[in-house]
Amino acid sequence: MTGYLLRRLGVGILMLLALSVLVFIMLRLTPGDPIDAYINPSAPMSPEALAELRRRLGLDQPLPVQYLAWLRAAAVGDFGFSTQRSGVAVLPLVLDRIWPTVLLMGAGLAIAIVVGIAAGIWGAVRRGGASDLALSIFSSVGISSPPFLTGLLGLWFFSTQLRVAPSGGMLTPGAPFSLWDLLGHLILPACLLSIGHAALIMRYMRSSLLEVLGQDYVRTARAKGVREVWVILKHATRNALLPVITLIGSTIGIAIGGAIFLESVFNWPGMGLLLVNAVNGRDYPVIMCATLVIGACVIVVNILTDITYAAVDPRIKVAA
Repeated sequence: MTGYLLRRLGVGILMLLALSVLVFIMLRLTPGDPIDAYINPSAPMSPEALAELRRRLGLDQPLPVQYLAWLRAAAVGDFGFSTQRSGVAVLPLVLDRIWPTVLLMGAGLAIAIVVGIAAGIWGAVRRGGASDLALSIFSSVGISSPPFLTGLLGLWFFSTQLRVAPSGGMLTPGAPFSLWDLLGHLILPACLLSIGHAALIMRYMRSSLLEVLGQDYVRTARAKGVREVWVILKHATRNALLPVITLIGSTIGIAIGGAIFLESVFNWPGMGLLLVNAVNGRDYPVIMCATLVIGACVIVVNILTDITYAAVDPRIKVAA
């Protein structure tokens, strides 16, 4: 296990390096000059002052030299300062926004896992019935609905029309912290984030469980007189969960993308809203740091998924 983890971590570091190179080049290929982010439009600078600022920031160097200089600083945790927030270090700013995003994603994925697995089991058991048809329609609509569409529709319907949920933010401005206030702001975006993932998990769970229910050992358990509920929950569901676990791990990156849209719609103070504002403001240091942090989180989750997969199925062993 130790050798496996070390090898996966090594591969993860190489993937982060490749991601940093890709994002660095893409930012440099965007229209405009990177130095524009450091200039006050209302205070024009002379060509000499611009040249000095470019030299001080290292923007007069070739692109590979600029990247290596950034990489040396990033290796020791120095991602520079935000160009939108004067004097604010990038790394603490990004780390401070992780937990709101983790809270939103964790709640959304928890709802998706519970609802998706339960609905998948129900659909497999009630195959061909009215409820199975209704769940199949829900899965098709949920999978095909992009997060920005469900976010805008949910905001309009539940916050504007029904007025049963706050229209944005993580807490009520000016009010003392309250767990119920936090949950009240969390429940709507978390449920909207979970729709597509719950639909996908339900479809995989239903298909996997139907396949497992046709296996010989399930028929043997039924022939021995085991109650049907225990045949499904104890004998069939555990094996049917294996592809679902892999799916859950692989959807973390998709969930991050959905969280970016929903955080923008609901003004949720997380990584997504920070990244969108950084892109709009051409805040290159924040974009680089936030992208690497998101990439690192996805890599760690994929490693944990592999470990969980091996724990659920004792026949699977990770190779050193």
